[in-house]
Amino acid sequence: MSKQRPRSRGRQPKGGSSHGYPRTARLSEVLREVIADELTRIDDERLDLVTITSVDVDPEMNRAIVYYDSMKGEEGDAGIQEALGEYRARMQASINRQMHARKTPILSFRPDEVIRAAERIEELLRRQPDTSPLPGHAAGASHGEPGDDSRADDGASDDDNDD
Repeated sequence: MSKQRPRSRGRQPKGGSSHGYPRTARLSEVLREVIADELTRIDDERLDLVTITSVDVDPEMNRAIVYYDSMKGEEGDAGIQEALGEYRARMQASINRQMHARKTPILSFRPDEVIRAAERIEELLRRQPDTSPLPGHAAGASHGEPGDDSRADDGASDDDNDD
């Protein structure tokens, strides 16, 4: 008969993590924080208004795509891409120092198109008149807000009926 070792009570679940979310999500968030922190230390005006929005890292931690947004918008992307490329090695060294990982991912940088698409949608919605149909109201008519004198014009006014 062979003796079996008793299982320890503090055993990790399959996948090696006791956290409620995947390892890549944790790595991505740590990378985002480290890179954002390093950006604040870089004295380059091209990176002044840049925000790191998210990082996608592969499970083997070989590569990471860093998504950013900027108040400069699409017009500033070329300068931002150039600056981030110049400081890529510095950011990777900072990741290595702070994470004490066996591997440091190779960083690539892309504008965050999700945020830009949301801004475009928001702008379109701001420009559109309110066309939601309400019972008893014409499209675009007042919704009865106090102080709102706009009414659907039916061509007749109260002053025209002085018979």
